Amino acid sequence: MLSKVAFIGTGGTIASLGKDQFDLLDYNAGNKRVDATSLIEHIGIQGKIAEIIPINFREIDSTALTNEDWAELAEVCSGLMDDPELAGIVIGHGTASLEETAWVLSLVLEAKKPVILTGSMRPLSGISTDAHANLAAAVRVASTPGLSGVLVVVNDEIHSPRSVTKTHTLRLGAFQSPWTGPIGYVDGPLVRMSRADKAPQPVFSYELLRELPRVDITYSHIGADGTAARAFAAAGARGIVSAGFGPGMGTPTETAILQDLIRAGLTVVQSSRTGSGSVVDSAQHKRLEIIAGGDIGPHKARILLALCLARGDNRDDIERLFLSL
Repeated sequence: MLSKVAFIGTGGTIASLGKDQFDLLDYNAGNKRVDATSLIEHIGIQGKIAEIIPINFREIDSTALTNEDWAELAEVCSGLMDDPELAGIVIGHGTASLEETAWVLSLVLEAKKPVILTGSMRPLSGISTDAHANLAAAVRVASTPGLSGVLVVVNDEIHSPRSVTKTHTLRLGAFQSPWTGPIGYVDGPLVRMSRADKAPQPVFSYELLRELPRVDITYSHIGADGTAARAFAAAGARGIVSAGFGPGMGTPTETAILQDLIRAGLTVVQSSRTGSGSVVDSAQHKRLEIIAGGDIGPHKARILLALCLARGDNRDDIERLFLSL
């Protein structure tokens, strides 16, 4: 008997139709996307690996997702967790922001069943599209007994939401977990977990996603003078994540501006622009009361900081959470 898996369609490249099968780059120009029901029918996967329950959620580019969309998606997933007949959930998602949505859901969902995010680098209509294979692999993982939690499945690899990132604009193997690598693989019908996912247990209510304060990211470079940080603060930001140079530091001028903003009541987290590695809690960070972001990248640190601020955490609470996750 086949397992039952819910498929939530949000749009993205995996649901996109170009002008013909050779349109692999500019397919968004026509703004044509199919819903979850049509996507399942187009791929012809129904009843082959699992009984799939399509849920039409959105048909948009993932760059257009909002905090409210995240809250509604988490609410849908939370409701599906209580269905005893469902083995798991698959979410079809655009690759532009897939890693951010996966990270959000890992922080707010009590995922007693597997919640698998997948997408494709080539449109559904494209020649050699990866939409079919990625959806099939995601459904296999979602159907696997004993699995739970939020995972990303792309290109026959299983990744943790904490570590996975998109590393290329076009290639099929774009999604990687720098240094840590995948936590499992899908080989045909076989799902092989090579190690346990160390993603955090949910620590926030998904309702907080509707109340996220403004948190912005500044990007360090030679000559950066803190203008961006000041502008974000003037626009109402309650927090700043600094995507600093390799070791996790900005220019001296930037650092001075961040110190001023901290004194004015903003919370600042120091991350790194390198894409991997850990920002240590240095003596300078301690002196300036900048929170070291550890190995959490800037865009994921922004989400975590915003959730903390929405919950009302103070600086010390936030620091402890960044150190413990």
